[in-house]
Amino acid sequence: MLFKLSIKNIAKSIKDYAIYFLTLVLGVAIFYMFNSLDSQQAMLQVSSSTLDIIQLMIGILSFVSIFVAVVLGLLIVYANNFLINRRKKEFGIYMTLGMGRKKISEIILLETVFVGLISLAVGLIIGIFASQFMSILVAKLFEADMSKFHFVFSKDACIKTCIYFAIMYLAVMIFNTMTILRYKLINLLNAYKKNEKIKIKNPIMAILIFVIGVCILGYAYYMVTGKANTLETEDLIKPISMGIVGTVAIFWSLSGFILITIQKMKNIYLKDTNMFILRQINNKINTTVISMSVICIMLFMTITILSSSLSLRNSMQKDLIEMTPVDINLEKKVNLPESFVGSDGNTHLYDKTLIDDSKIPITETLKNNGMDMNLLKDIIEIPIYEEENLTVAKFLGDQFEAIHQEFPFLMYENIEKIVKISDYNKIAELYGIKKYEVKDNEYIMICDFDNQVQIRNRTLSSGNNTLEIAGKKYISKYSECQPGFMEISATHSNLGILLVPDNCPLTRQSKYFLVANYNANTDEEKENIEKVFSDDNSDLIQSLSKNALTYNFSGMTKISIIESSVGITTIIIFIAIYLGLIFLIASSVILALKQLTEASDNRQRFTILRKIGCDEKMINKSLFSQIGIFFGLPLVLAVVHSIFGIQFVLIGLSGITNQGDLVPSIIFTTLIIGVIYGAYFLATYFGGKSIIKEGD
Repeated sequence: MLFKLSIKNIAKSIKDYAIYFLTLVLGVAIFYMFNSLDSQQAMLQVSSSTLDIIQLMIGILSFVSIFVAVVLGLLIVYANNFLINRRKKEFGIYMTLGMGRKKISEIILLETVFVGLISLAVGLIIGIFASQFMSILVAKLFEADMSKFHFVFSKDACIKTCIYFAIMYLAVMIFNTMTILRYKLINLLNAYKKNEKIKIKNPIMAILIFVIGVCILGYAYYMVTGKANTLETEDLIKPISMGIVGTVAIFWSLSGFILITIQKMKNIYLKDTNMFILRQINNKINTTVISMSVICIMLFMTITILSSSLSLRNSMQKDLIEMTPVDINLEKKVNLPESFVGSDGNTHLYDKTLIDDSKIPITETLKNNGMDMNLLKDIIEIPIYEEENLTVAKFLGDQFEAIHQEFPFLMYENIEKIVKISDYNKIAELYGIKKYEVKDNEYIMICDFDNQVQIRNRTLSSGNNTLEIAGKKYISKYSECQPGFMEISATHSNLGILLVPDNCPLTRQSKYFLVANYNANTDEEKENIEKVFSDDNSDLIQSLSKNALTYNFSGMTKISIIESSVGITTIIIFIAIYLGLIFLIASSVILALKQLTEASDNRQRFTILRKIGCDEKMINKSLFSQIGIFFGLPLVLAVVHSIFGIQFVLIGLSGITNQGDLVPSIIFTTLIIGVIYGAYFLATYFGGKSIIKEGD
């Protein structure tokens, strides 16, 4: 009997609460998809470094999955609470007919198990098929060979999903049992008559709390934007706490604030069913302050995470194309002394072979160590100079003190790089970037890293931009930094290079700098040449290591930069999408279930509207407005939070890349939120319409 009753109740619940089941299915599918990457990597033909990055991503996603499981677990418990509340009268009838609380708990237990198994099965099926598309996405992002593509089932991901889901549902079962045991018969039978009490807040108190909430949020916004550069990691707890407190204060005061304001606007308050709508909103917000605040914060996290990560990815991809115009850069220190002081404070001697090698160009070193120079083409090697006392602090001049107070953690003691104009123009021509000219008494500062550009421009535009270089004074040709770079990298990372006339009497050479392309026509040929410089077992690396020369060498290759950059952006994207989808679904389903339950509880009120003459169009408009306002309020405040949150994230990531164009990422994020959030809104509205038509 209990089994049949449970089956009938499940069928009824599926009809009335499709949103709940859909959310469970989506949660299982998403959880499986992002935890099945370990099996998908086996069919990808990638380099060993890329494989290491994929494994790192899998490890990070495993930790993220624990957090996701907690969020889904809380969501399921929250949703079940609404489902049980909806059925209070049903449980009261069972008890009237002689059924004990224990039997009712058994019914709920059976229903919970059946619902969980159905959701788990359907979710796994969807997740298994959807994960195949995930394989294609991973391959595309990592530029992997998909020649070995085949259908993959991840046993480990399936087991992990089942275990996490079982733990979550065990918590749900315990919660449901405890809830049923607390119910009294009289409360169950009269549950449909029990309405939330309307509490009109003191108008002065509501306005005061609203203003305080706005002020708290305003100061938190200022801390994460205006003071972002000086904000330490341990100081982040303060703006985060203020953001939470301010959000709760806004929602606590909002009901009284809105009602008081609209009541004074008689032409709006008395129009159609606006009086009814406002009373309903006031009633609901009074009892949903915490849930609305939580939803707002989750939406804020969704918008910020997706927009920031997508903006970072777009910026890094754009930079990657622009900043890797050649295949390889190599640097070597010049004229090493006989000894140096190590990090341990002791004096160490350089190897004589290393000292002798530091006196010859990079090309000679490569030849001496068995390098076939025919593997390279477009070879350009230039000297880089320095002046012992010409540091970043010296360059900033009279602006240094003010800049140091504002940016105390910059490396002001670093010595400036100096390059002769003709040497730089050789590289610029190969790179396809702008070349420059200077007079005998001029210099140019080239810099493309946003923060450094802004700092250096304060000195260059001040009028006091004269520098003494090699005993001669030079003035800046421009009042601001000019774009340019020499070292290939994943982003705009040139912190500053001084370009001086060819006749500048420089004597202190610090480095040799070499740029070149691989003498190859295919990707496979380029990868073979790449191994000469990257494989520890290559003849060149072995020879350099044997002669103790690797210490004095540094450099980057285009292939290694692309692989590492793609890996970083892909990890960011996957984690962002994973968390973003979970937060968005959680926010949407909580709102949807809350509104459907409210619609069920308020059926009698809508029946009264019909009796006093309101037609269906007016009633449906009233329902639409209520649901729309409740979906809109947390979203609007979340958008405001995100405006400042995204700025803070991008400022924090400015050390990795320049700030990219936010418009494409914001558009994409808006589409994702519009589709999922909008779908839940429409499903809630149509579900609510169906409920309020059921009558008493």
